[in-house]
Amino acid sequence: MAAIKVLDPQLQVFEKLESEVRSYIRSFPTTFVKAQGSKMWDKSGKEYIDFFAGAGALNYGHNHPQMKEKLIEYITEDNITHSLDMGTMAKADFLVAFNEKILKPRNLDYKVMFPGPTGTNTVESALKLARKVTGRELVISFTNGFHGMTLGALSITGNSFKRHGAGVSLHNSVAMPFDHYLGDDVDTVDYLERFLEDNGSGVALPAAIILETVQGEGGLNVANNKWLKRVEEVCRRWDILLIIDDVQAGCGRTGTFFSFEPSGIKPDIVCLSKSISGYGTPMALTLIKPEYDIFGPGEHNGTFRGHNLAFITATEALSFWENDEFSKEIEEKGLYIDEFLTRLATQYSGLEGEVRGKGLFRGIACGVDGIAEKICAEAFKRGLVMETSGPNSEVFKIMPALTIDRETLKKGFDIIEESVKACLNN
Repeated sequence: MAAIKVLDPQLQVFEKLESEVRSYIRSFPTTFVKAQGSKMWDKSGKEYIDFFAGAGALNYGHNHPQMKEKLIEYITEDNITHSLDMGTMAKADFLVAFNEKILKPRNLDYKVMFPGPTGTNTVESALKLARKVTGRELVISFTNGFHGMTLGALSITGNSFKRHGAGVSLHNSVAMPFDHYLGDDVDTVDYLERFLEDNGSGVALPAAIILETVQGEGGLNVANNKWLKRVEEVCRRWDILLIIDDVQAGCGRTGTFFSFEPSGIKPDIVCLSKSISGYGTPMALTLIKPEYDIFGPGEHNGTFRGHNLAFITATEALSFWENDEFSKEIEEKGLYIDEFLTRLATQYSGLEGEVRGKGLFRGIACGVDGIAEKICAEAFKRGLVMETSGPNSEVFKIMPALTIDRETLKKGFDIIEESVKACLNN
């Protein structure tokens, strides 16, 4: 057997027994044992500030006390854990709370579908439903979009490395340029409309248009509200369903519960996952306008769509959204991050940096090849967990828990600045 090429003996078990497909452990090479709020600790006792938040699955931090209490109580009373889509009190309580605290205050009317408990599964269900409703096959997505790793979701994902991993041809989709993709002077909706209007374009009338309002994995590209409104108008004009993938940008990450709220649009289908459970437990929702709720019983199902432990923490998480105070806090912290990043990009011109993002979903796109990855690696050595995004991993991304306090943010900022200095001086 070949020698295990791992310096840290704690990591040998992963090198020896786990598949080569593992990724985050390569960026964060340690064994974590404990987490609370916005901090994590590894086996040696080293403390890390978390600016990663489970890739957006931990918007309320690690092991939130109230959610943990509700979860422990539910488990110790031998309540239902697994139920497929049978009725349980945990699911009923969540549905009522979601309707009363999220949908009604925003004047939104959706039926709630529980697909399998992952982001890619809610996207798959949305694509299947749009095709069933319209009888059409094509779906229009956008450059640098990321929607998941199963074949349907991968067909509308832009990243070439991930697409090549499919091993088969990916069909029934066309990518159009996202907002600002062709420069600040080009409204790419004009480009989209031209393709739909021209019988010689080679683009058939699609079943749906799917997009993220902020492209997280694609590089923190933010669509402006006017652009989103125009996309919605195109959908209404051509009888195309509008799907918003809010898996990462939703649940408050951009400041409002749904990322699309400030634009005033009302999507036909909304995809939610990651932080909808509030605690990092797997859960996903597909929100459907009632007139499009036409799946037959079991036509899209999954063994773990009735994950009651997730329903319990998800219901408790909705208490953050009983008024607009939490949104205001997110907005204020987001501006604080933006101020830091703007100063950093200005002061350290060697980054060739461009500040991007919205809410607590921000970062700097670096014009120097490989520097963002080096900064994240240096930050990890100094006690900060942070990842890159973008087609070439050119963006270092600040994505902490929405509940993080300013003192912890500031400590994280200091580590980032120290890491930038170290990488630029090498």
